[in-house]
Amino acid sequence: MSIMTMMSISPPAPSSPPPPPLASSPPASLPVRTIPGSYGWPLLGPISDRLDYFWFQGPETFFRKRIDKYKSTVFRTNIPPTFPFFSANPNIVAVLDCKSFSHLFDMEIVEKKNVLVGDFMPSVKFTGDIRVGAYLDTAEPKHSQVKNFAMDVLKRSSKVWVSELTSSLSTMWDTVETDLSKNNSSIYLVPLQKFIFKFLTKSLIGCDPSISPEMSESGHVMLDRWLALQLLPTVKIGVLQPLEEIFLHSFAYPFFLVSGDYNKLYQFILDNGKEILERGKTEFGLSQEETIHNLLFILGFNAFGGFSVFLPTLLGTIAGDTTGLQQRIVKEVRQNGVSSPLTFDSVKEMDLVQSVVYETLRLNPPVPLQFARARKDFRLSSHDSAFEVKKGELLCGYQPLVMRDPKVFSEPEEFRPDRFAKEKELLNYLYWSNGPQTGSPSESNKQCAAKDYVTLTACLILAYTFRRYDSITGSASSITAVEKAK
Repeated sequence: MSIMTMMSISPPAPSSPPPPPLASSPPASLPVRTIPGSYGWPLLGPISDRLDYFWFQGPETFFRKRIDKYKSTVFRTNIPPTFPFFSANPNIVAVLDCKSFSHLFDMEIVEKKNVLVGDFMPSVKFTGDIRVGAYLDTAEPKHSQVKNFAMDVLKRSSKVWVSELTSSLSTMWDTVETDLSKNNSSIYLVPLQKFIFKFLTKSLIGCDPSISPEMSESGHVMLDRWLALQLLPTVKIGVLQPLEEIFLHSFAYPFFLVSGDYNKLYQFILDNGKEILERGKTEFGLSQEETIHNLLFILGFNAFGGFSVFLPTLLGTIAGDTTGLQQRIVKEVRQNGVSSPLTFDSVKEMDLVQSVVYETLRLNPPVPLQFARARKDFRLSSHDSAFEVKKGELLCGYQPLVMRDPKVFSEPEEFRPDRFAKEKELLNYLYWSNGPQTGSPSESNKQCAAKDYVTLTACLILAYTFRRYDSITGSASSITAVEKAK
């Protein structure tokens, strides 16, 4: 199939205004301030901030209190992981409004080498002793090869994306209905993750997990364990303190604990993904090992991990709604009948459904923290001040606060399902994908290659669900009732 043909069936980018320029030099009228805040005494400052972040305050309150303290959305602080068993430097410059946060996407002034989760980087043993694409900066030659490979995988997967999605989604809802026939509720996270794993493996890799009973039954669990061991030092879990601090945030877990799982996933792709492996080698100059480890990261970390966080939030938001939103969604997804097939193009016509997806991403981005390191000295601007940033300083934005910026979003704390249908220009400030929703992923930036696939997939899931049901009731973890479409 030609590249032009593949592009014609890939999900087209939403029609919206172009993103605002990412200004590296602020207007002369802004006062220049010294960046407020402090890293505290060596060792003691980082430990104090770590305990606030994970234990005494939690991430959101941690950042809010410092905004209030310093009267600024830009300030210095520490972020975990920290002493005693981590060599990572916890010092960051927090950027917590839309304007200052946008500097994280200007690749002329920042770099992204090894800063996916901050200065801390999980052992490369988790990715086959290879620095996969997510850890590469755009200036590294390998980045172009890997990013172009990822975008090609997505383009080719578009041939089967919708059919595999709806087939696996049907199985998930069948399981939920069976559970509800026996119990008062269905804990749907396992069926959901099985659906995500099967659909993504068939679409992205081109192989069906059902050919391996172990992979079909436990592939999603293997990815969960692999993800957890990499991210535990950086994530608040909610386990009884101080046990969480002692056992989860004090040291990095070794790869050997999940090496068996990872090797099985590696072998599965090696045995069943011959076509995609050959394409990585012949068309993009990647070795077999580079291709498989990058595919596993795309599949497991980017896609499976992201959807596993985002979809329960999306379904829970709608299943728990009492404002009549479900009835409005039902009307929109059925307005052209229920017999016509769902496609990328058909859901692009569903303004309310798209807006609900965008609003959920605004309030609950799957990746809350974004990082970048200053490539050179530059002047950073917030809405009301300018600040001098030195080469090598690590910038960190906490997206749940950034995308509640009251200077950009009216009623920023409220879930407004029509927000992006009525104000499409706000897509310029929807940053969940490591760039604005109006941006375009390319080899020259670090924006998520699957940006449009993610949002349109979520729209397809809602459209399918509310063609099948008149209503669903539940939360982010369980469904307690479904009313089938009449």
